[in-house]
Amino acid sequence: MNTIAPYAADPAHTQGRRYPEPAPTYRTEFQRDRDRVIHAKAFRRLEYKTQVFVNHEGDLYRTRLTHSLEVAQIARTVARSMGLNEDLTEAIALSHDVGHTPFGHAGQDELNDCMKAYGGFEHNLQSLRVVDVLEDSYADFPGINLTFETREGILKHCALKHAQQLGDVGERFLNKTQPTLEAQLTNLADEIAYNNHDIEDGLRSGLITLEQLQDVPVFAVEYQAVRQAYPDLQGRRLIRETLRRLIGCMVVDLIESSRAAITASGVQTLAEVRAQPLALMRYSDEMRQQKNVLKKFLRENLYLHPTVYRMTWRARKVVRALFEAYMQDTRLLTPKYQAFAKRYETADGEAGRARAIADFIAGMTDRYAMREYGQLFDLARLR
Repeated sequence: MNTIAPYAADPAHTQGRRYPEPAPTYRTEFQRDRDRVIHAKAFRRLEYKTQVFVNHEGDLYRTRLTHSLEVAQIARTVARSMGLNEDLTEAIALSHDVGHTPFGHAGQDELNDCMKAYGGFEHNLQSLRVVDVLEDSYADFPGINLTFETREGILKHCALKHAQQLGDVGERFLNKTQPTLEAQLTNLADEIAYNNHDIEDGLRSGLITLEQLQDVPVFAVEYQAVRQAYPDLQGRRLIRETLRRLIGCMVVDLIESSRAAITASGVQTLAEVRAQPLALMRYSDEMRQQKNVLKKFLRENLYLHPTVYRMTWRARKVVRALFEAYMQDTRLLTPKYQAFAKRYETADGEAGRARAIADFIAGMTDRYAMREYGQLFDLARLR
């Protein structure tokens, strides 16, 4: 059995759930969280939500679901090697994107623009809203009633104006304290996963090339090492072997740099972890610089590539059109969200109606959003 470090999160000493429940019989509290996320509708919908390429562009590109699984795999590896709580780590990794919109960051950015006058939209906050309010599987409470530690890990970023409204889970942003090491490492595992799988998807699409990637030192070093070790290796196997090594390089750096930081800090308890001025899970300075070069490359050459930009431009038009149509007439919503819109509007006026509509749109898959757009705006369907 893996030995748990004294500063790891202990499920026997969780800060609890929003609604008290009897303790699970054969699982820990964090195992229960992980299992509830897996059974959530919002988690299943991630299968048809964009990572970089819109879902219908190809069967082999990553989706939000496969991304979340890759994050969980990397995060669990780090957690086990460092004596942290694997179940909590996995629960955070699997749930961190359940509030994400269709069409990836383009959908989020457009929905945020639509919601500017009504408090804005941010997918970390929406993920917390999904697990706290919007899931409807249990008789005794709304949401799926996760532990404080999992909810805290979902909320990676938060503006102070929002933190003030979130109670216990928002306090660390106000007090400038740190989350658990499990939450810290999952944030970095998220980055490792998307940097590497976006390279693979970008190469598969033909929008970036191996020649271009030679200008990214952290990739070029691993690529040349593979070419030297396997001079006859070609195609997908060459790419996969390079990325396998690149992920390993980043993970090893994260583990070793974080161990050194933890040792230097002298922390012995989770309370001491929380009191640190900076996160203890970290890369070395060299790896952080190289990672930033890679992220800049992906932004300039993949995320802003004309082909991807055209996809995201169309996606933003879909989100905007749906939002404006629903705001004009909430009878276009499903009965469930018509009821939400009425209830929220009674409590908070137009902002409440807008929030219900944002909940509805954020919950859509790519194909559902495109079908809704077609049904509302494709006049040919009325003939």
